Amino acid sequence: MSAKSTDVRDFLVTRRAKITPEQAGLTIYGGNRRVPGLRREEVAMLAGVSADYYTRLEKGNLAGVSDSVLDAIAAALQLDEAERVYLFDLARAANAAGRPHTRAGQRRRPQQRVSPIVQQILDSMTTTAAFVRNGRLDILATNPLARALYSPVFDSPTRTSEHTPPNLARFGFLDPAAHDFFPDYDQSCHTSVAILRTEAGRDPHDKGLSDLIGELSTRSEDFRTRWAAHDVRLHRTGVKCFRHPVVGELTLNFEAMQLTTDTSLTLTAYTAQPDSSSAESLQLLASWAATEISTASGNQ
Repeated sequence: MSAKSTDVRDFLVTRRAKITPEQAGLTIYGGNRRVPGLRREEVAMLAGVSADYYTRLEKGNLAGVSDSVLDAIAAALQLDEAERVYLFDLARAANAAGRPHTRAGQRRRPQQRVSPIVQQILDSMTTTAAFVRNGRLDILATNPLARALYSPVFDSPTRTSEHTPPNLARFGFLDPAAHDFFPDYDQSCHTSVAILRTEAGRDPHDKGLSDLIGELSTRSEDFRTRWAAHDVRLHRTGVKCFRHPVVGELTLNFEAMQLTTDTSLTLTAYTAQPDSSSAESLQLLASWAATEISTASGNQ
């Protein structure tokens, strides 16, 4: 079985295990059940397909499956938006692999760059910490406030050189400083893995991504365990907490937006509630960042 077929199988199995018969609206009359969630036959019935056909799909063979069947399976398994997108991405990859003229192995993506206009937009956001990342969680561009906010990530030994983009997942799983920097460390790690899993479905041929996943799987048992859960996420809005070494704890609201010129890049902006302690800390961080920039310029 190929790695991609294994991804399909494990994703559908883990989603099926999360849905109880009661949640699916099924009536169960006694008897011992050997599976924690739904049986294959129950998913097939809910999706309106034969048990044999669903079994074939769950074994990893999504080639040729129609959108209507995928929609029915997504409904039967009560997938959320991110999970549904991931299922369709897996099917798209399976169909592409089945066409000889589109068959392609993993390849190294060209170095991604942020356009001057995007950098200008970042720099104009003086009271908001903003940065651009790719699907591998490399930070590709920041404004001064975001650079100051993420200074532990930029200064981490997990970054091999100043020319290497800092990577949020590598920092989170391989640098002990991440436990202090992210007060909600468990949730932060869960989010990072879910974003990487989502990206692996969207772009299965990115060698840089597969190399990162291989590195983290080799070096972190925690990452391996979380990766095996097959959780995915669309990271668009929310609240994130930091424990910054200079200004202490911050609780910031964020919005994440795809760039229209390159949908593989995401601009994330952090701001604090007005008149809050986090707003004061963010303002203090901006002053610290300005001082650092001034000092660096003076030393040149």
